[in-house]
Amino acid sequence: VGGGFLAVPALVGVLGLRMRQAVGTSLLVITANSLAALAARTGSGGDLRWELIGPFAGAAVLGAWDGKRLAAKVTGGTLQRIFAYVLLAVAAVMLLDVIV
Repeated sequence: VGGGFLAVPALVGVLGLRMRQAVGTSLLVITANSLAALAARTGSGGDLRWELIGPFAGAAVLGAWDGKRLAAKVTGGTLQRIFAYVLLAVAAVMLLDVIV
């Protein structure tokens, strides 16, 4: 679970952004942080394991592409409900992981 699950509701509730704006803003911040970390790691002399980075990067690009197409078809309110259900599901899985 990344920081977006806290940032998006805060951007909507505190700053009054629409859901699509909040999601886009969160993704932009995550992208900037990821690129900065990659640049810092690249300059540190450590070897980057591209066999691990590549599949994650590819999945992120495909997910962003599919997400953009889906977001054009889904209203902000529906997107908020889906987001809430996903958060509840993640919380339930985390709770079960602690209990079991």
